Amino acid sequence: MEYEHYRPLHLADVQERPRIHRAWERIRHKQAPWVVDFFSEVVRNIAFIQGPPLTEPSFIFKLGVFLVSFAGVGATASWVLGNLMQIPNLGTHQTVGLAYGLGVAMAIIVCSPQSGGHLSPAVTITFVIFQKFPAKNAIRYIVAQILGGYLGCLFVYLQWKHQITEIENSLIANGTLDAIQFTPNGPGGVIALYAAPGASLGLVFLNEFVCDFVIGIITWTAVDPTNHLVPLSSVPWVIGLSYTLAIWGFSPVGVILNGGRDIGGRLVAMSLWGLKASGGRFAAIAALTNIPATVLAYVVYEIFIADTARVVQPSHRVMLECDKARMEYRRNQDKPGDFPSSPTSDILEKGQLARTES
Repeated sequence: MEYEHYRPLHLADVQERPRIHRAWERIRHKQAPWVVDFFSEVVRNIAFIQGPPLTEPSFIFKLGVFLVSFAGVGATASWVLGNLMQIPNLGTHQTVGLAYGLGVAMAIIVCSPQSGGHLSPAVTITFVIFQKFPAKNAIRYIVAQILGGYLGCLFVYLQWKHQITEIENSLIANGTLDAIQFTPNGPGGVIALYAAPGASLGLVFLNEFVCDFVIGIITWTAVDPTNHLVPLSSVPWVIGLSYTLAIWGFSPVGVILNGGRDIGGRLVAMSLWGLKASGGRFAAIAALTNIPATVLAYVVYEIFIADTARVVQPSHRVMLECDKARMEYRRNQDKPGDFPSSPTSDILEKGQLARTES
């Protein structure tokens, strides 16, 4: 089978940017890639492209988890605080699940073109184990993911602070604050995740592990470039809906689904209310369970489902070729001749033109 090759069209060919933007882009790519990395991981949490990202994405990752936390925790605030204020229809279990799913999808859309969009410590660790992702970069990614969760939860708290304070004062007057504060239905439960009172931690662990495993299988299936039933443009929505379904079906038992959002939110709660907001033994289940579950999902997918004989679907092929062309374009801007362009590419010509213009 023969594929038609084409000369890649770069954004620089069709969109003229101000000189200061072009100068910053050269600095960002060569001297400060960690800034982009850090922002990326803060804003989101799940893998979009199999394998290590082609660019350095810390800033983008921070942005990704932020979007997930901001969307999901905001919907949780409407639901939980609406119930406590006895305001009907302000939020429901279904709106929370939908908000998290949309947050995941939007985070993938925003962050993946730049960073690869791990957006979850479990995904980053899986790439370290199986795809030779650098361990030193993984530490930076995970810190950025947690920071993104922290900022997302903190902003939700600040936006709802007046209502939260009023509710806490009302519960203190009724003598019920201590009983519900750090439960899924209390003010603290808006920001951090807690097990329901009297819940079996063993069953909570089982519930979390199974949900994380299922989401992992769906994620690895969705990003498989040979899966013709999942076009590239639908990947964010497939992964986002997997989160929505897990929350709709199993959140009453207790699900977390993302360690970055959990640890970030728990740190916000502890910053506001002290160590009593830590969550006890449940905190370890919440922060760590999705790591072995996601790793196991990857192993199962690679052993039983993945097949290197399958053909890469066209949309993924175009994406991979465009990413390769982008990297060649950057290299030729800085080091002409060291990285020869492909026979079907005009990368070198464009790189020389860009240097001339600058």
